[in-house]
Amino acid sequence: MWRLPGARAAFRGVRTVVERHSRAKAATETAAGVMERAVVRCVPSEPKLSLSFALADGSHKNMQRDQSEPLGRALSRIATNALKGHAKAAAARKNRKNRPNASGGGACAGPGPEAAAACEPVVKLYYREEAVAEDVLNVDAWQDGAVLQIGDVKYKVERNPPSLTELQLPRYIMAGFPVCPKLGLEFGDPAGSLFRWYKETKPRAAETEGEGPSSLSPSSPSDWTETGVNDRVYTPSNADIGLRLKLHCTPGNGQRFGPSRELESVCPVEAGPGTCTFDHRHLYTKKVTDDALIRTVSYNLLADTYAQTEFSRTVLYPYCAPYALELDYRQNLIQKELTGYNADLICLQEVDRDVFTDSLVPALEAFGLEGVFRIKQHEGLATFYRKSKFKLLSQHDIAFHETLQSDPLHKELLEKLVLYPSAQEKVLQRSSVLQVSVLQSTKDSSKKICVANTHLYWHPKGGYIRLIQMAVALAHIRHVSYDLYPGIPVIFCGDFNSTPSTGMYHFVINGNIPEDHEDWASNGEEERCNMSLTHFFKLKSACGEPAYTNYVGGFHGCLDYIFIDLNTLEVEQVIPLPSHEEVTTHQALPSVSHPSDHIALVCDLKWK
Repeated sequence: MWRLPGARAAFRGVRTVVERHSRAKAATETAAGVMERAVVRCVPSEPKLSLSFALADGSHKNMQRDQSEPLGRALSRIATNALKGHAKAAAARKNRKNRPNASGGGACAGPGPEAAAACEPVVKLYYREEAVAEDVLNVDAWQDGAVLQIGDVKYKVERNPPSLTELQLPRYIMAGFPVCPKLGLEFGDPAGSLFRWYKETKPRAAETEGEGPSSLSPSSPSDWTETGVNDRVYTPSNADIGLRLKLHCTPGNGQRFGPSRELESVCPVEAGPGTCTFDHRHLYTKKVTDDALIRTVSYNLLADTYAQTEFSRTVLYPYCAPYALELDYRQNLIQKELTGYNADLICLQEVDRDVFTDSLVPALEAFGLEGVFRIKQHEGLATFYRKSKFKLLSQHDIAFHETLQSDPLHKELLEKLVLYPSAQEKVLQRSSVLQVSVLQSTKDSSKKICVANTHLYWHPKGGYIRLIQMAVALAHIRHVSYDLYPGIPVIFCGDFNSTPSTGMYHFVINGNIPEDHEDWASNGEEERCNMSLTHFFKLKSACGEPAYTNYVGGFHGCLDYIFIDLNTLEVEQVIPLPSHEEVTTHQALPSVSHPSDHIALVCDLKWK
C-alpha cells in the first residue's frame, strides 16, 4: 500500500482533469495496449480538486472534490458514476434492440441495491505499482505517473502537462495579413507547442442565404486540406479568399505535450485593401537588426474609443470609409504594419486595453516581443521590447497630475505653479501619464536603457500645460536614469502634440524655456503662468522634423518624436516616411490603407 512519504506535499488546491481521446482513437489505443490519458492540473491557490474522466461507454464525467478529502471517498464517487454509466449504456442497448429481455444488459441493468453492489466496478489508484491508501488526501494522491483503474480500463495520470486555457482566432481575416491566434497556455509555452494550419477545400455552402456562420453546414475532415504552414502565425494568400481557416494546436513545453485543440475561423478569408502606406517602408526592415542596433518605433494607433464616435465619422474623418474605421479592420493593418518593422522597441499611444491584450500581445508575442501597458482613462500607453535582446528590469510609470503634487522631486516646479491658480487647476485636471521602463541587454548585462513613452495633452491651446508636463517627465526620467541607474541611455518616444515651432519642442532640444515665451499664455491671459524651466539632458529628435506625422482633413503637422540622449546614442538609419502621394491617396488619414491618423516613426539607433 503506497502512502505519501514524509510530510504531506506542499501543493494545495489540486484540480484534476482527465482528457479522453475520441472513441475511435481510444479503441485503437486499447487494442495496442496504450492506456487512456488522465490529465491532472495542480494549482496551489484553488481549494477544489476537479476530476473528469471518460467511461468505457463513451460518456464523460466531471467531478469536483475537496483537496483535503480522503482519496477513498473520491474513488467511491467514481465507482458510482461508472455504475450509472454502465446502466445507461445497457438501457440504451435494450431500446435499440427493442427487446425488453435482451441479454446485452447483464446483471448490472437489473434493479435493486444488491444488483448494483454486485456489479459496481473496482476503482483503484496505483502509484509505482502499489495501490494508494484510501486515507491519503486527494491533494497528495494524484501523482504524475499514477494509474487510475476503473473496472478493466486503466488511465495514465499526467500531472500538470501543458494545456490550452484560451485559443482564439481574429474575427476578420484578410489575404496578405498575418493571422496571430490569441493563445493562453498553462504549464507550457508557445515555442514548445505545435501548430498546424488548414484551409477549406472549397467554400462551405450556407443552408440559408444571408444567415451568419450558424447556418453553415457542419464540416468533415475531408472538407479541409493542410496549408503546409506549421508556425504560430499564418498569412493567407489570395488563393485563400472565400475559404475558412482551421488551426490545430498542441500545447507543449519542450519536454512533453498536452491535449490538442482545433479551432475554425468564424468568417472566410477576405480580400485585402491592396497596397498599404507601410508596404514600401517594410522593404527597409525585412530583418531584425544585429545586437549593436536598436530599431525603435513610436506610433499613435488612434484608439478605438475615439475612432468609433459619430463625431469622428462625420466631422474628423468624413473622408474615411466607415468600415475602415472599425476596429476589426484596423487591427489587421496595425498588426501587419508593426510586425513588418521587425523592431526591438515599440512605443505606442492611444492603446485600448482590449486591443493590448487581445490583439497586440498575441501578434507581437508571436514575433518575439513582450509588452507592458499603462492605462490613462479610456486608453493608454504600451511599450514592447524584443525578448531576445532585452529583459525588463523595472517600471517607473507616473501620472503627471499626481506626481507633481506628491513627489518632492517636483517641489520647486509646484511652488512656481501655485502662483497661477487658474493654470494650476487646468494642469491638475489633465490625466496624461508617462510610462518608463528600464531594460537590460540579454547579451551584455552592463548595458541598460531607459525607455520612456508618453502622450501629452492634446488641446491646441494647451501649450503651457504640455510645457509643465514635459518638465515633470524630464525630471522623472533624469531621476531614473541618473539616480536609480546612473548614466544609462534614454530613449523618449511619444505623441507630444507639439510642432517644432512650439515652446515644448524648444524646451526639449535647447534645455531651457524662458519665462516670457508666448506658450505660457497659450490659452489667454487668464491662464498665463510665466516661469523659466531648465533640464540637463542633451536630446535630439532621432527622426528629425518631418513635414508631418499627423495628417487629417483639417490639419497636418509634426507631433510625434523619438528623442534620444546624444551622449550615449546615435542614429544609424531613419526609415523613410510614406510619400505624400501615398498619404493622400484616399485624401487623408486614416484610410482603407492606413489604420491611424498618425504615421509611425521608425529608426535604427546605435550605442555609442
